[in-house]
Amino acid sequence: MTYVIQLVTAFIGSLGFSLLFNVRRDRLFPAAMGGLLAWGVYLLAGLLTPWDVPRFFVSSLALTLYAEIMARVKKSPATVFLVSASIPLIPGGSLYTTMQYAVSAQWEAFSSQGMNTLLLAGAIAGGMLCMMAILHVFHRLYLLLR
Repeated sequence: MTYVIQLVTAFIGSLGFSLLFNVRRDRLFPAAMGGLLAWGVYLLAGLLTPWDVPRFFVSSLALTLYAEIMARVKKSPATVFLVSASIPLIPGGSLYTTMQYAVSAQWEAFSSQGMNTLLLAGAIAGGMLCMMAILHVFHRLYLLLR
């Protein structure tokens, strides 16, 4: 049941940010579904590894692929889907804990937690970059062979 609650919350969070970003009505549901997909892949990746960094990387790969597909289906920029749907992946809890350690002057815990937060952010960005590069190569090959 907890997974269902997490998925529904990811959907609602992405939907809320889609509304905040003034995403057009016909693109609201696909943008929110991207958030649900991203968090679902994150949860599924948890079956393979307990470490958050590869889970965030794999889910951002899937999210970027979904955003690129939806961009072609809905004839709009991929950013519309990518930004809204990546909201559930933002490591807010990790960043909060990092700042809590800094404020309480627990410097060893701060540096460890801060490194983890940077790794999570890097995994998200790296997953997006890798998938965009892969799709770009496939697109070039398609144009070359056409």
